[in-house]
Amino acid sequence: MPNIDLKTQMISLVKLQELDSEIHVLENEKAASPQKIKTLEDAFEFKKQDLVVLENKSLDLQKQRKEKELELATNAEGVKKLSGQLFSLKTNKEFQLMQQQIADAKADGAVIEEKILIFFEEADKIKAQIDLKNLELKGEENIFSQQKKLVESRNEEIKGRLSQLDAQRKQIIPDIDQKILQVYERILHSRDGLAMVAVKDNSCGGCHMLVPPQVINLIRMYERIITCEVCNRILYIKE
Repeated sequence: MPNIDLKTQMISLVKLQELDSEIHVLENEKAASPQKIKTLEDAFEFKKQDLVVLENKSLDLQKQRKEKELELATNAEGVKKLSGQLFSLKTNKEFQLMQQQIADAKADGAVIEEKILIFFEEADKIKAQIDLKNLELKGEENIFSQQKKLVESRNEEIKGRLSQLDAQRKQIIPDIDQKILQVYERILHSRDGLAMVAVKDNSCGGCHMLVPPQVINLIRMYERIITCEVCNRILYIKE
C-alpha cells in the first residue's frame, strides 16, 4: 500500500479493536437487559400463583358456605311450616308422623349446620395461609425490585461507558486509512465483533488454526494486510 505506514495503521487498528471488543460485549449485555427483566418478572408472577390458588379456594369456600346457609334457612322454614301444621292434625298417627318429619328435618338442619361450621374452619385456615403468603410475597417483591433496579442501573452504566468508547473510537478513526478501515469493519461485523487477532504460539488468535512461518514473516514485513486463511481475520504480531 503506497504512501501508507502499515505498521502505524496496524497499531491504530489494534487500539480500535480493543475498543470495539468492549463495545461488542457491552452492546450484547445491554440487548439482553429487557429479557433479564422479563425473566425476573415471570419468576415473580409464578410465585404469585400460589396466592391466586388460595384466593380462589377461599372464594369457593364462601360460595359453598352461602349455599349451605341458604339451604339451612330453607330447612328452618320447612321445620317452622311443619310445626305449624301439628295443631291441625286430627289423629294421633298423623301427629306422630308429622313429629317424625320435623325430627328428620331438624336432623338434616344439624348436618347442614355442621357443614357450615366446617366451611368456617376451612376459611380461617385458608385466610391464615393467604396472610402468610402475602407476607412472603412482600419479601419476594422487595427482592424482585432490587434485582430489577440492579439490571436497570447496570444498563445506565453501560450506556455511559458506550458513550465514552464511542468518543474514543472517533479519535482513532481519522488516523486509519479509509480502505483499511472498510476492510476492518467488514470483518468486524461478519466475525462477531472480532476483526483483528494476534498470532500466539504460531496460531491464529481467532480460530486457533496454525499460521505457517512464511505467513508470520509476511505479517512482520508490513507490506500488506495479512488475514487468516481459515477465519479471514486480520493477523498481527504483538511487538
